Amino acid sequence: MKLYSSKVPVIAMDIVRVLTADKDIEVTSAREVEADIEAVLREYLRMERDLTEKAKDRVEQVGGGREDIARVKKTMAEAKNIGLGGDAISFILNQIIVMLMRSPHVDEVFSEDDVIRRKAKKVLERHMAADEELDREVRDQIKNFQEGTRTWEVEYQRVTEQVKRRRGIT
Repeated sequence: MKLYSSKVPVIAMDIVRVLTADKDIEVTSAREVEADIEAVLREYLRMERDLTEKAKDRVEQVGGGREDIARVKKTMAEAKNIGLGGDAISFILNQIIVMLMRSPHVDEVFSEDDVIRRKAKKVLERHMAADEELDREVRDQIKNFQEGTRTWEVEYQRVTEQVKRRRGIT
């Protein structure tokens, strides 16, 4: 699952809507709480980009290949306690819980952390699942190419960009 920057405002709005509608939280300004959640999500994206760039630099310094970048990135993320891949949602949810407890725009938190976490997780998973749908659509379009070949890799990237543009995902 992947978090896209274009989905950040929608995710934040959905989380606040769900939590306020169910009376899990009481807010002074829903828009301000949305902005707080957006800040958490954008910070996660920034940290992930930073890790990717540092991993690329490190692999380049030691002369590794493209396949080494993900391994180095994962090692660096673990050292900084940043969740990636399957751990990304848990990491983001923990950050959102902390923000809700500290935000001056949240008047009261009525529900337990695990209740809020479960509800926010459903919203995140729904929006982040677009990555899996995107992958399926791209693979369907390039099924005539041999997976793992350089041609397949180039076509996968090209078609992925086309589908993202068509869907308005960045």
